[in-house]
Amino acid sequence: MSNVTRAMPRDAAREIARAFLPKGLFGSRYPYHYARIKLASDPLYPGVCDALRGRTAPLLDIGCGMGLLAHALRRDGQTLRYRGVDADHTKIERARMAATRAQLMDASFEHVDLERGQPAHTGSVTILDVLQFIDPSAQSATLDAAVAMLVPGARLVIRTGLDDGSGRARITRGVDVFSRVIGWMRSGPERYPAREALQQRFDDAGLRSRFAPLRGNTPFNNWLVVAER
Repeated sequence: MSNVTRAMPRDAAREIARAFLPKGLFGSRYPYHYARIKLASDPLYPGVCDALRGRTAPLLDIGCGMGLLAHALRRDGQTLRYRGVDADHTKIERARMAATRAQLMDASFEHVDLERGQPAHTGSVTILDVLQFIDPSAQSATLDAAVAMLVPGARLVIRTGLDDGSGRARITRGVDVFSRVIGWMRSGPERYPAREALQQRFDDAGLRSRFAPLRGNTPFNNWLVVAER
């Protein structure tokens, strides 16, 4: 796993974001601007594409939001079957619309509330900027379910803030709280995982895991975690 620090090139981000433009003149352009800025400023998507490169197992993207990862993977030349799930109906509808416009093949999106249960899946799993927004019991259940979904050759890829008492951790929490205030997230941050606890969970499950910073030029305490059998 290489140490990716750069976001997607701006022209590539703009091209993907066009799929999120409104159908009419008076529709909201917020999804377009969010997608363009997110893709061009956050190293998340190059980092996850790098972690999944060479994998062939189907991918479950837990907390997929508007489905930006599906677009990033296709642009990276990765054709693994993609399934995104999220608790936000509006984001799922936007994801479906954009996937249709971009003619993404083998990509589907479903509404799933993780606090009520886990989707069935076998293959690779991504959990990106999600863990801190679900309550501790659901967080543990989600991690256990994701580990159980892995097969040889598949990977669990997580991007999360870590509870390490740093200034970056405080900034991360503040921005996550703000995301709830403006309505982008359905809930505020509940609990950030500790690195030692995640490492122990993976060790106990017989997984190899690696941790690397994935914050680029942002002030956040974001880490990329990759685990596999």
